[in-house]
Amino acid sequence: MHIRANQKIECALYVVATPIGNLGDITLRALDVLGGVAFVAAEDTRNTRHLLQHHGIGDARLLALHQHNERAGAEKIIALLQQGQSVALVTDAGTPAVSDPGALLVGAVRAAGFRVIPIPGASAAIAALSVSGLAAPHFLFYGFLPNKSAARRSALQALDENPCTLVFYEAPHRILECVADLHAVFGDDREIVFARELTKLFEHIHTCKLGEAMDWLNSDPNNQRGEFVLLVAAAPLRNEETAAEAERVLAALLRELPLKQAVGLAVQITGVSKNVLYQRALALKQA
Repeated sequence: MHIRANQKIECALYVVATPIGNLGDITLRALDVLGGVAFVAAEDTRNTRHLLQHHGIGDARLLALHQHNERAGAEKIIALLQQGQSVALVTDAGTPAVSDPGALLVGAVRAAGFRVIPIPGASAAIAALSVSGLAAPHFLFYGFLPNKSAARRSALQALDENPCTLVFYEAPHRILECVADLHAVFGDDREIVFARELTKLFEHIHTCKLGEAMDWLNSDPNNQRGEFVLLVAAAPLRNEETAAEAERVLAALLRELPLKQAVGLAVQITGVSKNVLYQRALALKQA
């Protein structure tokens, strides 16, 4: 039985993060909530029952809440809250409502006047970022790209000059076509980090250039297996002449001014994006 974290259970919806693979990656507070609420709304009740049994929790009544029944499920959960019951929301892995069901339910519960309480924990995107080694100070979490290639390329083209690390989720059966489109839109030289099967037995982190990514995927069938977080390095300065001039100006200003002031002046002088110059300034300082 888990150690109690002394969480007082209220008549509320608890949004509870659960492990993304390793069942040990759950907080004491999450265990306390799951053991104390009257009902647990789960994306797949079989998976959640296994998690609860693993941690010695068996009292909560399980409700199915997934993308196909979320609106109807929200009405049932609001009815339970109106009766004074407490409900926890979980998905199969990670944090609910982040590329998983839950947002509709949360919105409906809040609109009905009930409290929604976050119980933070595992997130595949943050876990992947922490081991990526990509130094951009900002990231954009996109989640799952469109399934069809034309729509996927259109979405990627809109991100082509984004100065943030780009974070995507992808399933194994689409990984080849997804990476082919990343390469087609972003070119050979951008770095990509494959974070595969995070926290699980066959966890694997691999970094390469996009121009080398398809060769790596095809070099071993195992490289295409499991759930993926893909991280693509931030966009470089597109115009080489502008980039060289911006870097010269930025370097000169950094010798005389604090980083924030140097970046601000460099933006005014060169017209280059503040985010791009800030990222470059950090790199120059580190060097």
